Amino acid sequence: QVQLVESGGGLVQAGGSRRLSCAASRGAFARRAMAWFRQRPGKEREFVAAITWSGRRTYYADSVQGRFTISRDNAETTVYLQMNSLKPDDTAVYYCAADTRSYSSDLYSDDAMYRDWGPGTQVTVSS
Repeated sequence: QVQLVESGGGLVQAGGSRRLSCAASRGAFARRAMAWFRQRPGKEREFVAAITWSGRRTYYADSVQGRFTISRDNAETTVYLQMNSLKPDDTAVYYCAADTRSYSSDLYSDDAMYRDWGPGTQVTVSS
């Protein structure tokens, strides 16, 4: 099991940038694909981005492609989400999650594929 804690949320103006971090307990982190999801007000949780255990491949939701970048540092057991050109519609609680499998090269947008979750961090984008 991987324990996860997100940080970096807060209030940002539209057009601005924010970087979220997700610190993981050691152990299985380096073997797991990681992902970011978000839950916007009044909506269900949705996929944002994912990255393989090696960091070589990434996968993005269409809504954030070209604006958000996911990355990871296995030595620091941390995954990041760099968010640029933020819009009010990006306002949400952002969660990081760890894949259920080890050393998989596949990336999924289905939250059922992720077993371990952080408590989330709120990002509010003002217009």
